[in-house]
Amino acid sequence: MTQPRPPALSFESVSMRFPDGTQALEDVSLSISPGEFVTVVGPSGCGKSTLLRIASNLESATGGTCRVDRDSIGYVFQDATLMAWRNVRRNVELIAELHGLNKAERAERAAAAIELVGLTGFEDKYPRQLSGGMRMRASLARSLVMHPEVFLFDEPFGALDEITRERLNDELLSLFQSQGFAGLFITHSISEAVYMSTKVLVMSARPGRIIASIDIPFAYPRTHDLRYTAEFGETCAKVSHALRGALQ
Repeated sequence: MTQPRPPALSFESVSMRFPDGTQALEDVSLSISPGEFVTVVGPSGCGKSTLLRIASNLESATGGTCRVDRDSIGYVFQDATLMAWRNVRRNVELIAELHGLNKAERAERAAAAIELVGLTGFEDKYPRQLSGGMRMRASLARSLVMHPEVFLFDEPFGALDEITRERLNDELLSLFQSQGFAGLFITHSISEAVYMSTKVLVMSARPGRIIASIDIPFAYPRTHDLRYTAEFGETCAKVSHALRGALQ
């Protein structure tokens, strides 16, 4: 029999209390295996982004355990966080450069990542010359160069217009299917959560706890028309109902 693959990322009874006394998270447990795309939704301030910061070691949990290979994490922030003085190619090479890869390998990996996100031909452009969607593509490409096993996404498309956002949803799902990473995605959009995910987790108001886990029944690949089906609407309604409970 084939043994189940171990989780690529797990939180076990994780809590977080900040120095000012704010209890951000309380007893959060979840695990994500390779090939799973898990999205977390919840009220503002419930600790969603704090989970990502703990996973990436930008914060240390005050209780519980987070297990992940931190040498194999890709992190895409709410803002593209590109360096204004570097062109697309040099921005995408940055993480490989920080890992000490030689110039030839950096260039090869950057070119492959740029092609994956559809920015071929824009390598010499600077962030100010790119649209918001293109800047997010460059940010995604930068994280792809080290072939991460775990991808953390902190509302990466929240500031984009709806059409661009949906297009990038599709492009990210294509990368997810081709790369096979474990994804942890944060969003305030219920429809985006349902469209992207294998599972949606709903968090309570602060201190954040997991109060609902909803498996998403749709197979990959997914198409734009899925959003207009009755089953998609019913699944969104389940998430919405659980989220309303989080606000009570």
